[in-house]
Amino acid sequence: MKFYRLFFLSIVMIAALSAKAQDSLATAIWPKLGKNDTIRVAATYDRGYMIPWIGLREVVILGQRIWKSPQEQAAYNRLRYNVLKVMPYALFAKRRYEKLERDLALVADKKEQKRLVKECDNEIKKMFNTEIKELTITQGQILTKLIDREVGRTTYDIVKETKGKFAAFSYQLVARVVGHNLKSTYSVQEDRDIESIIRGSGYYQ
Repeated sequence: MKFYRLFFLSIVMIAALSAKAQDSLATAIWPKLGKNDTIRVAATYDRGYMIPWIGLREVVILGQRIWKSPQEQAAYNRLRYNVLKVMPYALFAKRRYEKLERDLALVADKKEQKRLVKECDNEIKKMFNTEIKELTITQGQILTKLIDREVGRTTYDIVKETKGKFAAFSYQLVARVVGHNLKSTYSVQEDRDIESIIRGSGYYQ
């Protein structure tokens, strides 16, 4: 009888030790996670399989530019300064012109449309009289290019659409006298240095 009791106790102890060892092994391989250890991710169902995935931010890798001469680097630095100087004005023009287009699309009355155009024109003039008039000729030329880049229309086309052909022609004559061209367009290839400066500036992050 004692033999059976000892045998039974031995089996129970072996089973207990075996279960404990399995728990330790399972914990080592598959640790128990709490509610704060769970990472929720998106998933896509593809041919019977649920595939988890995580979206990552875009990483832009730029090569280090090698300058041919100190003069070339100095010219690039001046260009960078001028681009960053006028970029806020181009973005303002983009936002204001887009708002004008939205407002005009909601209004059928011609008188109200003229009022909206005049209101936009006054805002642009106010900014011109306080800030833009202090720009250099080079900065003004860059600004006209950036307006074409942001708005998708040249400054000349914007004036023609909002003020009429005669106003656009008159503004263009004045601009040409001081070295500007309201018909200047933007080309990613021709203006690749400007494009590089804008993309590295953080304006679109």
